[in-house]
Order: sequence, then C-alpha cells, then structure tokens
Amino acid sequence: MRGFFKSVNMSVDKFDVRAEFEALHKSYPSWEKRPVVGITANFRDGNAALAEAYYTSVLEAGATPLIIPPYTCREALLETLEHIDALLLTGGADIDPRYMNEEPDYSLLHSINPKRDEQEILLTLLAEARSMPVLGICRGVQTLAVALGGKVYQDQTAGMGTELLVHDQEPVERHVATHSVSLLDGSLLSRIFGTGNIEVNTFHHQSVSAVPPRFVVNAVAPDGVIEGMEAVDGRSIIGVQWHPESFIMNGDRCMMPLFKWLVDEASLYRRTKELHARILSVDSHCDTPMLFARGYRLEERSNIALVDLHKMREGLLDVSTMVAYIPQGARDEASLTDATAMAEELLQGIVGRVEANAQYVALCDNPKELAELKKCGKKVIMRGIENGYAVGKDLSLVEHFRKMGVVYMTLCHNGDNDICDSARGTGEHGGLSLFGKEVVKEMNRVGMLIDLSHAAESTFYDVLECSTRPVVCSHSSCRALCDHPRNLTDGQLKAIAAKGGVVQVTMYSGFLCKEGEATLADFIRHLEHAIAVAGIDHVGIGTDFDGDGTVIGCADASQLKNVTRELLRRGYSECDIEKIWGGNWLRVMTRVQEVNGI
Repeated sequence: MRGFFKSVNMSVDKFDVRAEFEALHKSYPSWEKRPVVGITANFRDGNAALAEAYYTSVLEAGATPLIIPPYTCREALLETLEHIDALLLTGGADIDPRYMNEEPDYSLLHSINPKRDEQEILLTLLAEARSMPVLGICRGVQTLAVALGGKVYQDQTAGMGTELLVHDQEPVERHVATHSVSLLDGSLLSRIFGTGNIEVNTFHHQSVSAVPPRFVVNAVAPDGVIEGMEAVDGRSIIGVQWHPESFIMNGDRCMMPLFKWLVDEASLYRRTKELHARILSVDSHCDTPMLFARGYRLEERSNIALVDLHKMREGLLDVSTMVAYIPQGARDEASLTDATAMAEELLQGIVGRVEANAQYVALCDNPKELAELKKCGKKVIMRGIENGYAVGKDLSLVEHFRKMGVVYMTLCHNGDNDICDSARGTGEHGGLSLFGKEVVKEMNRVGMLIDLSHAAESTFYDVLECSTRPVVCSHSSCRALCDHPRNLTDGQLKAIAAKGGVVQVTMYSGFLCKEGEATLADFIRHLEHAIAVAGIDHVGIGTDFDGDGTVIGCADASQLKNVTRELLRRGYSECDIEKIWGGNWLRVMTRVQEVNGI
C-alpha cells in the first residue's frame, strides 16, 4: 500500500480526495496493470474476516488482493475464478476429516468451519483444473492436500506418535521465528528462498500426513512434521505449514520471496489469458470420437476423455479438430464398405453432439468464420478423417467427405492401404499408389488438406511432388530427438516448409522420448527443434488427445494454456505464439481451400 501512495502527490491534504483523484490522472495510462490474487477469508462469529498480513504481503509483492468471502454459490465461484490470476488459501480452523472419508475424533479436533471447507476444497479443485497458481498457508496447505488426494492428521501429535516440537506460538508474537525448516534439495521452494534452511513461526496442531499424487514434500521440521509440499508436474502450486504473511507486519521481508513467486506466476498467468483472448488457438488433432460409444457427452466434464467443452474453456482452447479414426483392416469390398460407414457414423456423431450444444459450440470448416465465432463466445469443432482407408477405392468419396465438412484426411494409419505406404507398413506400393496419386489430386481439387502423419517417407516425398497445394502433418514429432518411424526427419521438416506446409508437433509420449513418461518440457523441446529446422511459419500443435496423446504438465485440454505460459516464459513474442497456436495451420487451410466448385 505504501508503494501505491508514493505515486500520489503526498503534499496534498489527506482529506482532499479530489486532489488525489486528479494526481492519479496526470498521465496515461494512470496505473500499471497488476495481477489479481484471490484470498480466501475466514469465517467466525457470523462474519467474514481476514488478517491484514495476508493482503499486505500480496500488495507488497506487487499484486492486487481480492478477498473471497466464504460463500458456496457455484456460479459466483466460477465467475470469481474468471477474474483472478492466482489463489491464496489462508489459515484458520480445522478441516472436517469426513472430506478424507474419516470419522471425526472430536477429542482431537478443534473448531471445524463447514462454510470454509466446502468452498475452499471446491475452489482448489476449480483452480487446479484451470492451471492457476496457488499458494496454501497453514490450513491452506491442508486444504490443498485434502482437495487433491492427500491426507491430514486430525492431530499431528496423536497421529505421529512421537515427541514433537511445540507447534504453538503463544505467548511469542506471530512474526517471531521459533524453529527451523529444512528445504528439500532441488525443490522449487529451495530455489525461491535460495537456501536449504529457513527459520519459521509455528501455530498448528494439524499437518499433512500424506501428500497428494504428483506432489512432493519440500520442507520438513526437525521433528519430522511436513512443513511444505509442491506440485512436481509443472503446476504452480505450493503449500507451507507456517505463516509467512506474519513477518511483513514487523517490517521483516524474509518471506517476501514466496509471495513474489506467487505474484510472478500470477502475472504470467494473466499474460497467458490476455494473449489467448486476442488470438485463435487451434488443436489440429484429437481422437475423442473413439469414445462416443462409451457415452461421451461434449457438455459434461468427462472422466474418460481429455477434450470436452469444460476442458476447452479451462485450457483456453478455441478450436478442437476431432477426427473419425478408422483402424486399418482388410481391403476386401465388404471391409471397405464398413470402413466408409464407420467414418460417416463418427462424423455424424460429432455433428449431433455439437448441435445439442449449439449455444456454446459450432461446427466450422472455413477458417474465415473462426474469428466471428470466437467473438460470439463459441468454441469450435472441426472435423477430420484419420486413415484414407475410409475412402477405400472410391475416389468420389473424397468429395463426399469434404462436403460433410471434413477439413483434412490422413492418407493412412499403421498399415499400408490402397492409397499409400504407411510408416508402419511393408512398403507395398513404394510410396503413393496410382490410386493414391488420384486421391491427392482430388483432395487438391476439393480443398481438403492432405495429412502426411503416419505416412512412410516414400509416400511423404511422392505426395510433395504430386500435390499442387501445401500439405500438413497434423500430429508428428522430430526424429532427430526421438528415433521413431512415425517422427519426421530434419529433411522432411525442411521439405514440408519449402512446400509452404505446416508440421503440428504432437504430445504422444512415445514420439517425444524413448523411455519414461514424456513431460511438457519434452514437448517444448520438439516444438523448438521443429521451429529451428522448419522455421516459425511452419510449426503448430496437434495434441493427439484421446489417441494416447498426453504429457506430464499438459495432461488434457484444460492444461493447454501451460504451453503458452512456457512459450511466454521463454521469450516468444505474441506474433510467434499466434502462429504456433493456429496461425500457420489456418494459413495453409485457407490456401488449400482456394478452389472453385465445392
């Protein structure tokens, strides 16, 4: 707060508010935009309350505090999350152990606050779903643990069964440190403080007994009490058991690095949201229609699918391209007929699900309409076909599917078909077949993108020679970083760029690294390699969500904003991020659709 008033002419009488108003508007803009940190409030004696130290620490760290009273109106909570850039969970009463499926032992518990429990556990889940930065303090770290799948002792002394430090500050003042905490080597918390040991205050009888999945302990007291935890998959979530906010009220800035971390992450989160409001973000490949038979509904936040309307909103994704995936099968007449019918059924399934939610989402196959749809607040579904097996040997089906709204077709999948050889095939045709060359010409004629993901190298170069239009790879990665036959060589990356096309880097773990589970960092590494080789104008994103595409740190569509956050962190410009997030893909689609008669 002191920093704010320094910008105002303090020679003005403090009761002359009009003069302060005038002073604030001596220049334009009249203030620097600051991220907004939502702070949960306590509830006692029938009133919402918040210690001054919390919002003072947030102000001192450079953010605007917004106090969230302990209400449980779902619509209001969702609206609040739209307007904050980070969440600070504060200290207070015990958490009801029934949220952990435990019976309460009232001989161990102190006061329980049901208003806070319901709100803050739900807020935590909603914030985490949005990849929002979160800091939990004292009760706040316990809220994080309970909400995200960990455990909390109803009373740490009874639970740990050992002699502990006295975790009770009285009669010492709250801002006085009373014991040390060891910070885990290599943890984010140790990097924030720049040391492996800090002095903290302490007043709690509950503490975390088991951290949630994908969290690690980052701080421990000398008696073994867990004093902190943090997410390990790129999420910006930290919880600490002590009260770091108390120190600033005595002029002690020793804990400000923690609040500065929160505010820096909030600032990056805000920049990410603002950027996505200005650009179109397009995922060029997901296999969600494979889940239609399991009762998938676009409007429900799905436990089986990685893409739905909720996750698209949370991840700031404007356009998802859902494909009708057709597994390669026999090539007799009956099997080919069945493959065509399967493609039509899946494509109609997309139409039906979109039309059932027409006020929120639209079908589109023309890039020129996307900006207007976004302005209307609608998400967009585009349609594709994965595997030219769907057209069998019938060239007329290319135009048929284009008229159904299909924007691209992957020429093959994991096996040779009548069009071409696959990267996982036997080399039956030596590249494109004679029929395949006709398919390429027909796709050029009707304005359908030719997708070379899954194609053999021989097919790849045959198509580049045959096609009069740029081509794409809707979901591929870099062989120089992961030697897999489905990945593209540097030569292929350069060749597709020379043709004016685009490569959409995918999140399929097996294409990103040879061992272990791939991370967002692995995906970014492939993205940056493709950019270095093909150029910024020829690279984009095709997740392969629901087709086994997923990485730690970007596990589903709700976490796609994490890609943008990392690109901003690495210094990419808005122009470059716009190209990566769909500008390049839509440019190629526009070029391919510049045809007559369809």
